[in-house]
Amino acid sequence: MDVRVGDTILARKQHPCGSKSFSVLRVGMDFRIKCDVCGREVMLPRAKIEKNIKKLMRDGEEVPIR
Repeated sequence: MDVRVGDTILARKQHPCGSKSFSVLRVGMDFRIKCDVCGREVMLPRAKIEKNIKKLMRDGEEVPIR
């Protein structure tokens, strides 16, 4: 999956604050994502992130997910 720093992820499950939108801050074996509503940063393994992605947005446009 082609996820880059600066992309926005719309997740299947929501954050406890109610948001489903996250910004990607770091990519590698672990991802660092930031909640777009409350600003909380979380590091999660790549497998968990890739399984939980519903939509991937880059520059305001949806990117197809394989």
